[in-house]
Amino acid sequence: FEGQPSEISHQSFWLDGIGKPPMPSDVALQNADVVIVGSGYTGLNAAIETARGGRTTLVLDADEIGFGCSTRNGGQISTSVKPTLEKLTANFGPEKARAIRQEGANALEWIEDRVRQENIACDFVRAGRYHAAHTPQHYEIIAREAAQLQREENIEAHAVAHSDQRSELGSDKYFGGVVFPRHASIHPAKYHRGLVQTALAAGAIVKGHCRVLDIHRNQNGFGITTEKGQISAKSVIVATNGYTSNLTPWLRRRVIPIGSNIIATTPLPESLVDKLFPKNRIASDTCKVLYYYRASPDRRRILFGGRVAAREVGLQRATPRLYESMCNIFPELKDFGVSHSWGGTVAYSFDELAHIGIHDGVHYAVGYCGSGVSMASFLGMRLGQKVLGLKEGRTAFDDLPHPTQPFYTGRPWFLPAMISWYRWRDRHQAKMAAAGR
Repeated sequence: FEGQPSEISHQSFWLDGIGKPPMPSDVALQNADVVIVGSGYTGLNAAIETARGGRTTLVLDADEIGFGCSTRNGGQISTSVKPTLEKLTANFGPEKARAIRQEGANALEWIEDRVRQENIACDFVRAGRYHAAHTPQHYEIIAREAAQLQREENIEAHAVAHSDQRSELGSDKYFGGVVFPRHASIHPAKYHRGLVQTALAAGAIVKGHCRVLDIHRNQNGFGITTEKGQISAKSVIVATNGYTSNLTPWLRRRVIPIGSNIIATTPLPESLVDKLFPKNRIASDTCKVLYYYRASPDRRRILFGGRVAAREVGLQRATPRLYESMCNIFPELKDFGVSHSWGGTVAYSFDELAHIGIHDGVHYAVGYCGSGVSMASFLGMRLGQKVLGLKEGRTAFDDLPHPTQPFYTGRPWFLPAMISWYRWRDRHQAKMAAAGR
Protein backbone atom coordinates (compact mmCIF):
# COMPACT_ATOMS: atom_id res chain seq x y z
CA PHE A 1 0.00 0.00 0.00
CA GLU A 2 0.97 3.62 -0.31
CA GLY A 3 2.81 4.71 2.83
CA GLN A 4 3.05 1.11 3.97
CA PRO A 5 5.69 0.29 6.60
CA SER A 6 7.95 -2.66 5.82
CA GLU A 7 6.59 -4.60 8.78
CA ILE A 8 2.99 -4.95 9.94
CA SER A 9 2.49 -6.07 13.53
CA HIS A 10 0.10 -9.00 13.87
CA GLN A 11 -0.37 -8.37 17.56
CA SER A 12 -3.60 -6.62 18.50
CA PHE A 13 -3.11 -2.85 18.39
CA TRP A 14 -4.76 -2.67 21.82
CA LEU A 15 -1.88 -4.58 23.43
CA ASP A 16 0.74 -2.00 22.46
CA GLY A 17 2.35 -0.49 25.50
CA ILE A 18 0.20 -2.08 28.20
CA GLY A 19 2.50 -4.96 29.16
CA LYS A 20 1.68 -8.46 30.29
CA PRO A 21 -1.46 -9.05 32.36
CA PRO A 22 -0.77 -8.78 36.10
CA MET A 23 -0.85 -12.02 38.04
CA PRO A 24 0.82 -13.61 41.03
CA SER A 25 4.05 -15.43 40.22
CA ASP A 26 4.34 -19.23 40.36
CA VAL A 27 0.74 -19.87 41.35
CA ALA A 28 0.29 -23.58 42.03
CA LEU A 29 -2.90 -25.37 41.07
CA GLN A 30 -5.24 -25.87 43.98
CA ASN A 31 -8.75 -27.02 44.72
CA ALA A 32 -11.36 -24.27 44.67
CA ASP A 33 -14.98 -23.57 45.37
CA VAL A 34 -15.33 -22.22 41.81
CA VAL A 35 -13.25 -23.02 38.75
CA ILE A 36 -13.78 -20.79 35.71
CA VAL A 37 -12.60 -21.88 32.26
CA GLY A 38 -11.80 -18.80 30.19
CA SER A 39 -10.18 -15.51 31.22
CA GLY A 40 -12.08 -13.03 29.05
CA TYR A 41 -14.79 -10.58 30.03
CA THR A 42 -17.25 -13.32 30.98
CA GLY A 43 -14.89 -15.31 33.15
CA LEU A 44 -13.29 -12.37 34.94
CA ASN A 45 -16.57 -10.65 35.78
CA ALA A 46 -17.88 -13.95 37.14
CA ALA A 47 -14.70 -14.34 39.18
CA ILE A 48 -15.03 -10.89 40.72
CA GLU A 49 -18.51 -11.78 42.01
CA THR A 50 -17.66 -15.23 43.38
CA ALA A 51 -14.42 -14.11 45.01
CA ARG A 52 -16.15 -11.17 46.67
CA GLY A 53 -18.88 -13.57 47.73
CA GLY A 54 -16.35 -15.53 49.78
CA ARG A 55 -15.78 -18.43 47.37
CA THR A 56 -12.25 -19.50 46.57
CA THR A 57 -12.06 -18.86 42.81
CA LEU A 58 -9.63 -20.14 40.20
CA VAL A 59 -9.67 -18.81 36.61
CA LEU A 60 -7.88 -20.97 34.02
CA ASP A 61 -6.99 -20.25 30.41
CA ALA A 62 -5.41 -22.46 27.76
CA ASP A 63 -3.33 -19.55 26.49
CA GLU A 64 -2.14 -16.23 27.88
CA ILE A 65 -4.69 -14.44 30.03
CA GLY A 66 -7.02 -12.48 27.74
CA PHE A 67 -5.72 -14.18 24.57
CA GLY A 68 -9.17 -14.24 22.93
CA CYS A 69 -11.50 -11.51 21.74
CA SER A 70 -11.44 -9.58 25.00
CA THR A 71 -8.19 -7.97 23.82
CA ARG A 72 -8.89 -8.25 20.07
CA ASN A 73 -12.32 -6.66 19.53
CA GLY A 74 -13.12 -3.23 18.11
CA GLY A 75 -13.99 -1.66 21.45
CA GLN A 76 -17.54 -0.81 20.36
CA ILE A 77 -20.43 -1.15 22.80
CA SER A 78 -24.05 -1.23 21.68
CA THR A 79 -27.25 -2.56 23.25
CA SER A 80 -26.24 -6.05 22.10
CA VAL A 81 -29.60 -7.78 21.36
CA LYS A 82 -29.93 -8.42 17.62
CA PRO A 83 -33.48 -9.82 17.13
CA THR A 84 -36.13 -7.11 16.92
CA LEU A 85 -38.91 -6.68 19.45
CA GLU A 86 -41.36 -7.86 16.79
CA LYS A 87 -39.45 -11.06 16.11
CA LEU A 88 -38.94 -11.81 19.80
CA THR A 89 -42.63 -11.16 20.50
CA ALA A 90 -43.60 -13.70 17.84
CA ASN A 91 -41.33 -16.28 19.46
CA PHE A 92 -41.74 -15.61 23.18
CA GLY A 93 -44.69 -13.27 23.71
CA PRO A 94 -44.64 -9.52 24.42
CA GLU A 95 -43.56 -9.56 28.07
CA LYS A 96 -40.59 -11.89 27.56
CA ALA A 97 -39.62 -10.06 24.37
CA ARG A 98 -39.44 -6.71 26.12
CA ALA A 99 -37.45 -8.20 28.97
CA ILE A 100 -34.89 -9.69 26.55
CA ARG A 101 -34.52 -6.42 24.65
CA GLN A 102 -34.18 -4.52 27.92
CA GLU A 103 -31.22 -6.68 28.94
CA GLY A 104 -29.23 -5.10 26.11
CA ALA A 105 -29.82 -1.64 27.57
CA ASN A 106 -29.16 -2.98 31.08
CA ALA A 107 -25.79 -4.38 29.97
CA LEU A 108 -24.73 -1.06 28.46
CA GLU A 109 -25.65 0.89 31.60
CA TRP A 110 -24.04 -1.73 33.82
CA ILE A 111 -20.65 -1.77 32.13
CA GLU A 112 -20.36 2.00 32.56
CA ASP A 113 -21.08 1.55 36.26
CA ARG A 114 -18.53 -1.28 36.51
CA VAL A 115 -15.80 0.82 34.91
CA ARG A 116 -16.55 3.79 37.16
CA GLN A 117 -16.95 1.86 40.42
CA GLU A 118 -13.76 -0.14 39.92
CA ASN A 119 -11.79 2.88 38.66
CA ILE A 120 -10.74 1.09 35.48
CA ALA A 121 -8.88 3.51 33.20
CA CYS A 122 -9.98 2.24 29.79
CA ASP A 123 -11.06 5.28 27.74
CA PHE A 124 -14.78 4.53 28.17
CA VAL A 125 -16.85 7.23 26.47
CA ARG A 126 -20.44 7.59 25.32
CA ALA A 127 -19.39 8.55 21.81
CA GLY A 128 -22.54 7.29 20.12
CA ARG A 129 -22.73 5.07 17.04
CA TYR A 130 -23.45 5.95 13.42
CA HIS A 131 -25.12 3.04 11.61
CA ALA A 132 -24.75 3.75 7.90
CA ALA A 133 -27.11 2.62 5.12
CA HIS A 134 -25.43 1.05 2.09
CA THR A 135 -28.53 1.61 -0.12
CA PRO A 136 -31.40 4.14 -0.14
CA GLN A 137 -33.80 1.29 0.64
CA HIS A 138 -31.83 0.37 3.74
CA TYR A 139 -31.86 4.00 4.84
CA GLU A 140 -35.66 4.04 4.68
CA ILE A 141 -35.78 0.81 6.69
CA ILE A 142 -33.42 1.90 9.47
CA ALA A 143 -34.96 5.38 9.65
CA ARG A 144 -38.39 3.78 10.27
CA GLU A 145 -36.83 1.41 12.79
CA ALA A 146 -35.19 4.32 14.63
CA ALA A 147 -38.55 6.05 15.06
CA GLN A 148 -40.06 2.76 16.22
CA LEU A 149 -37.27 2.21 18.76
CA GLN A 150 -37.87 5.68 20.19
CA ARG A 151 -41.61 5.15 20.33
CA GLU A 152 -41.86 1.56 21.55
CA GLU A 153 -38.66 0.91 23.51
CA ASN A 154 -37.52 4.37 24.57
CA ILE A 155 -34.15 3.79 22.88
CA GLU A 156 -32.54 7.03 21.73
CA ALA A 157 -32.03 6.97 17.96
CA HIS A 158 -32.45 9.46 15.14
CA ALA A 159 -32.06 9.32 11.38
CA VAL A 160 -29.50 11.40 9.49
CA ALA A 161 -30.18 12.03 5.80
CA HIS A 162 -27.43 11.67 3.20
CA SER A 163 -27.29 15.44 2.79
CA ASP A 164 -26.28 15.77 6.47
CA GLN A 165 -24.12 12.66 6.67
CA ARG A 166 -20.77 14.44 6.78
CA SER A 167 -21.72 15.97 10.11
CA GLU A 168 -21.47 12.42 11.47
CA LEU A 169 -19.10 10.55 9.15
CA GLY A 170 -16.62 11.89 6.62
CA SER A 171 -17.73 9.73 3.72
CA ASP A 172 -20.07 9.97 0.74
CA LYS A 173 -20.20 6.19 0.34
CA TYR A 174 -23.42 5.71 2.27
CA PHE A 175 -27.00 6.93 1.83
CA GLY A 176 -27.57 8.35 5.28
CA GLY A 177 -27.78 6.50 8.56
CA VAL A 178 -29.02 6.38 12.14
CA VAL A 179 -27.30 7.74 15.24
CA PHE A 180 -27.53 5.90 18.57
CA PRO A 181 -26.19 8.58 20.93
CA ARG A 182 -26.00 6.31 24.01
CA HIS A 183 -23.70 3.71 22.46
CA ALA A 184 -20.14 3.73 23.70
CA SER A 185 -16.50 3.00 22.96
CA ILE A 186 -13.75 1.55 25.13
CA HIS A 187 -10.11 0.49 25.01
CA PRO A 188 -10.79 -3.25 25.23
CA ALA A 189 -7.38 -4.39 26.46
CA LYS A 190 -7.13 -1.71 29.15
CA TYR A 191 -10.62 -2.74 30.29
CA HIS A 192 -9.53 -6.38 30.35
CA ARG A 193 -6.39 -5.56 32.34
CA GLY A 194 -8.53 -3.64 34.82
CA LEU A 195 -10.76 -6.66 35.27
CA VAL A 196 -7.72 -8.89 35.91
CA GLN A 197 -6.49 -6.48 38.59
CA THR A 198 -9.96 -6.28 40.13
CA ALA A 199 -10.35 -10.07 40.20
CA LEU A 200 -6.92 -10.51 41.81
CA ALA A 201 -7.67 -7.82 44.39
CA ALA A 202 -10.90 -9.68 45.23
CA GLY A 203 -8.85 -12.81 45.97
CA ALA A 204 -9.31 -14.81 42.77
CA ILE A 205 -6.38 -16.76 41.31
CA VAL A 206 -5.90 -16.26 37.57
CA LYS A 207 -3.68 -18.74 35.73
CA GLY A 208 -2.80 -18.82 32.04
CA HIS A 209 -1.21 -21.53 29.89
CA CYS A 210 -3.16 -24.19 31.77
CA ARG A 211 -5.49 -25.96 29.36
CA VAL A 212 -8.45 -27.82 30.84
CA LEU A 213 -8.64 -31.30 29.33
CA ASP A 214 -11.68 -32.77 31.05
CA ILE A 215 -14.53 -31.83 33.37
CA HIS A 216 -16.41 -34.65 35.12
CA ARG A 217 -18.87 -34.79 37.96
CA ASN A 218 -18.07 -36.58 41.19
CA GLN A 219 -19.55 -36.89 44.68
CA ASN A 220 -17.94 -33.64 45.81
CA GLY A 221 -18.85 -31.58 42.76
CA PHE A 222 -16.42 -31.73 39.86
CA GLY A 223 -13.07 -33.21 39.03
CA ILE A 224 -11.10 -31.16 36.53
CA THR A 225 -8.14 -32.48 34.59
CA THR A 226 -5.70 -29.87 33.32
CA GLU A 227 -2.41 -30.20 31.50
CA LYS A 228 -0.75 -29.24 34.78
CA GLY A 229 -2.65 -31.49 37.15
CA GLN A 230 -5.97 -32.35 38.80
CA ILE A 231 -8.30 -29.94 40.59
CA SER A 232 -11.53 -30.39 42.52
CA ALA A 233 -14.28 -27.78 42.46
CA LYS A 234 -17.75 -27.39 43.88
CA SER A 235 -18.90 -25.28 40.89
CA VAL A 236 -17.65 -24.85 37.34
CA ILE A 237 -18.22 -21.98 34.90
CA VAL A 238 -17.35 -22.32 31.20
CA ALA A 239 -16.69 -18.90 29.65
CA THR A 240 -15.10 -19.72 26.29
CA ASN A 241 -17.52 -18.16 23.73
CA GLY A 242 -15.79 -18.12 20.30
CA TYR A 243 -13.06 -20.44 21.58
CA THR A 244 -15.43 -23.16 22.80
CA SER A 245 -13.89 -26.59 22.16
CA ASN A 246 -14.65 -30.29 22.52
CA LEU A 247 -14.08 -29.87 26.23
CA THR A 248 -17.83 -29.12 26.22
CA PRO A 249 -19.31 -30.90 23.15
CA TRP A 250 -22.92 -29.99 24.00
CA LEU A 251 -22.02 -26.31 24.16
CA ARG A 252 -19.83 -26.45 21.07
CA ARG A 253 -22.85 -27.70 19.07
CA ARG A 254 -24.65 -24.48 19.99
CA VAL A 255 -22.10 -21.82 19.07
CA ILE A 256 -20.96 -20.83 15.59
CA PRO A 257 -17.35 -19.57 15.64
CA ILE A 258 -16.80 -16.77 13.12
CA GLY A 259 -13.47 -15.11 12.43
CA SER A 260 -13.19 -11.35 12.17
CA ASN A 261 -10.19 -9.20 11.29
CA ILE A 262 -9.15 -5.64 12.13
CA ILE A 263 -6.51 -3.31 10.77
CA ALA A 264 -5.10 -0.13 12.30
CA THR A 265 -3.69 2.63 10.13
CA THR A 266 -0.34 4.26 10.57
CA PRO A 267 -0.57 7.57 12.51
CA LEU A 268 -2.79 10.15 10.79
CA PRO A 269 -2.96 13.94 10.95
CA GLU A 270 -5.36 15.03 13.65
CA SER A 271 -7.19 17.19 11.12
CA LEU A 272 -7.92 14.14 8.95
CA VAL A 273 -9.33 12.13 11.86
CA ASP A 274 -11.50 15.12 12.79
CA LYS A 275 -12.78 15.21 9.21
CA LEU A 276 -13.58 11.49 9.05
CA PHE A 277 -15.02 11.18 12.57
CA PRO A 278 -16.20 14.71 13.47
CA LYS A 279 -18.17 13.56 16.52
CA ASN A 280 -15.96 10.61 17.46
CA ARG A 281 -18.77 8.15 16.73
CA ILE A 282 -18.12 4.46 16.42
CA ALA A 283 -19.52 3.24 13.09
CA SER A 284 -21.09 0.23 11.41
CA ASP A 285 -23.13 -0.35 8.26
CA THR A 286 -26.21 -2.20 7.07
CA CYS A 287 -24.40 -4.77 4.94
CA LYS A 288 -25.22 -8.30 5.99
CA VAL A 289 -21.48 -8.94 6.09
CA LEU A 290 -20.84 -5.68 7.87
CA TYR A 291 -17.86 -3.46 8.55
CA TYR A 292 -17.23 -1.73 11.87
CA TYR A 293 -14.75 1.08 12.41
CA ARG A 294 -13.73 3.95 14.65
CA ALA A 295 -10.95 6.34 15.59
CA SER A 296 -8.47 5.14 18.19
CA PRO A 297 -8.91 6.68 21.67
CA ASP A 298 -6.04 9.11 21.02
CA ARG A 299 -7.60 10.01 17.63
CA ARG A 300 -4.38 9.29 15.76
CA ARG A 301 -5.47 6.20 13.82
CA ILE A 302 -8.49 4.55 12.25
CA LEU A 303 -9.33 0.98 13.22
CA PHE A 304 -11.33 -0.90 10.61
CA GLY A 305 -12.74 -4.41 10.97
CA GLY A 306 -14.96 -6.99 9.38
CA ARG A 307 -15.21 -10.36 7.70
CA VAL A 308 -13.17 -10.33 4.49
CA ALA A 309 -13.92 -13.70 2.85
CA ALA A 310 -16.37 -16.56 2.85
CA ARG A 311 -13.75 -18.91 4.27
CA GLU A 312 -11.22 -18.22 7.01
CA VAL A 313 -8.13 -16.61 5.48
CA GLY A 314 -4.76 -15.67 6.90
CA LEU A 315 -3.73 -12.16 7.80
CA GLN A 316 -1.62 -11.85 4.63
CA ARG A 317 -4.80 -12.04 2.55
CA ALA A 318 -7.13 -10.33 4.99
CA THR A 319 -5.04 -7.17 5.38
CA PRO A 320 -5.15 -5.86 1.78
CA ARG A 321 -8.86 -6.71 1.49
CA LEU A 322 -9.73 -4.74 4.61
CA TYR A 323 -7.50 -1.90 3.45
CA GLU A 324 -9.27 -1.75 0.08
CA SER A 325 -12.67 -1.71 1.76
CA MET A 326 -11.58 1.00 4.19
CA CYS A 327 -10.25 3.20 1.37
CA ASN A 328 -13.47 2.66 -0.56
CA ILE A 329 -15.27 4.36 2.31
CA PHE A 330 -12.51 6.86 3.10
CA PRO A 331 -10.46 7.56 -0.08
CA GLU A 332 -8.20 9.95 1.87
CA LEU A 333 -6.66 6.95 3.63
CA LYS A 334 -5.00 5.72 0.43
CA ASP A 335 -2.10 8.02 1.32
CA PHE A 336 -1.45 6.08 4.54
CA GLY A 337 -0.44 2.56 5.45
CA VAL A 338 -1.36 -0.13 7.94
CA SER A 339 0.61 -0.64 11.15
CA HIS A 340 -1.35 -3.53 12.71
CA SER A 341 -3.46 -6.38 11.40
CA TRP A 342 -4.94 -9.06 13.63
CA GLY A 343 -7.93 -11.34 14.01
CA GLY A 344 -10.12 -13.06 16.57
CA THR A 345 -13.10 -15.36 16.82
CA VAL A 346 -16.58 -14.35 17.90
CA ALA A 347 -19.47 -16.74 18.56
CA TYR A 348 -22.93 -16.56 17.05
CA SER A 349 -25.91 -18.64 18.08
CA PHE A 350 -28.53 -20.11 15.76
CA ASP A 351 -31.21 -17.75 17.10
CA GLU A 352 -28.88 -14.66 17.30
CA LEU A 353 -29.36 -14.46 21.07
CA ALA A 354 -26.89 -14.68 23.92
CA HIS A 355 -27.43 -17.69 26.15
CA ILE A 356 -26.82 -18.30 29.84
CA GLY A 357 -27.62 -21.49 31.68
CA ILE A 358 -26.53 -24.77 33.23
CA HIS A 359 -25.85 -28.03 31.40
CA ASP A 360 -24.92 -31.17 33.29
CA GLY A 361 -24.26 -29.00 36.33
CA VAL A 362 -21.83 -26.66 34.53
CA HIS A 363 -22.70 -22.95 34.32
CA TYR A 364 -22.06 -21.13 31.03
CA ALA A 365 -22.72 -17.94 29.05
CA VAL A 366 -21.95 -17.76 25.32
CA GLY A 367 -23.17 -16.51 21.94
CA TYR A 368 -22.79 -12.73 22.04
CA CYS A 369 -23.10 -12.51 18.24
CA GLY A 370 -20.33 -9.97 17.72
CA SER A 371 -21.70 -7.46 20.24
CA GLY A 372 -20.24 -8.89 23.39
CA VAL A 373 -18.20 -6.24 25.20
CA SER A 374 -21.05 -5.25 27.49
CA MET A 375 -23.15 -8.42 27.27
CA ALA A 376 -20.27 -10.80 27.99
CA SER A 377 -19.35 -8.65 30.99
CA PHE A 378 -22.93 -8.37 32.19
CA LEU A 379 -23.76 -12.07 31.85
CA GLY A 380 -20.43 -12.99 33.42
CA MET A 381 -21.41 -10.95 36.45
CA ARG A 382 -24.82 -12.66 36.49
CA LEU A 383 -23.11 -16.08 36.30
CA GLY A 384 -21.14 -15.23 39.41
CA GLN A 385 -24.34 -14.24 41.19
CA LYS A 386 -26.03 -17.48 40.12
CA VAL A 387 -23.18 -19.56 41.53
CA LEU A 388 -23.59 -17.65 44.80
CA GLY A 389 -27.30 -18.47 44.76
CA LEU A 390 -28.37 -14.83 44.62
CA LYS A 391 -31.77 -13.93 43.22
CA GLU A 392 -30.18 -10.96 41.44
CA GLY A 393 -28.56 -13.45 39.08
CA ARG A 394 -31.84 -13.96 37.26
CA THR A 395 -31.83 -12.75 33.62
CA ALA A 396 -34.34 -12.58 30.79
CA PHE A 397 -32.17 -15.10 28.89
CA ASP A 398 -32.74 -17.80 31.51
CA ASP A 399 -34.70 -20.83 30.36
CA LEU A 400 -34.64 -19.89 26.68
CA PRO A 401 -34.32 -22.86 24.33
CA HIS A 402 -30.70 -23.13 23.17
CA PRO A 403 -30.97 -24.42 19.61
CA THR A 404 -28.55 -26.33 17.45
CA GLN A 405 -28.93 -28.01 14.04
CA PRO A 406 -28.86 -31.67 13.02
CA PHE A 407 -25.35 -33.00 12.38
CA TYR A 408 -23.74 -29.77 13.59
CA THR A 409 -20.72 -30.47 15.82
CA GLY A 410 -19.13 -27.03 16.07
CA ARG A 411 -17.49 -26.82 12.64
CA PRO A 412 -19.66 -24.41 10.58
CA TRP A 413 -19.47 -26.14 7.20
CA PHE A 414 -22.43 -24.04 6.01
CA LEU A 415 -20.75 -20.69 6.69
CA PRO A 416 -18.74 -20.20 3.45
CA ALA A 417 -21.80 -20.63 1.23
CA MET A 418 -23.92 -18.40 3.44
CA ILE A 419 -21.32 -15.62 3.62
CA SER A 420 -20.68 -15.84 -0.14
CA TRP A 421 -24.38 -15.31 -0.78
CA TYR A 422 -24.65 -12.42 1.65
CA ARG A 423 -21.50 -10.79 0.29
CA TRP A 424 -22.74 -11.06 -3.30
CA ARG A 425 -26.08 -9.54 -2.25
CA ASP A 426 -24.41 -6.69 -0.38
CA ARG A 427 -22.23 -5.85 -3.38
CA HIS A 428 -25.11 -6.15 -5.85
CA GLN A 429 -27.30 -3.85 -3.74
CA ALA A 430 -24.48 -1.30 -3.37
CA LYS A 431 -23.73 -1.42 -7.10
CA MET A 432 -27.38 -0.83 -8.00
CA ALA A 433 -27.62 2.00 -5.47
CA ALA A 434 -24.48 3.67 -6.85
CA ALA A 435 -25.78 3.34 -10.40
CA GLY A 436 -28.99 5.10 -9.39
CA ARG A 437 -27.24 8.10 -7.85
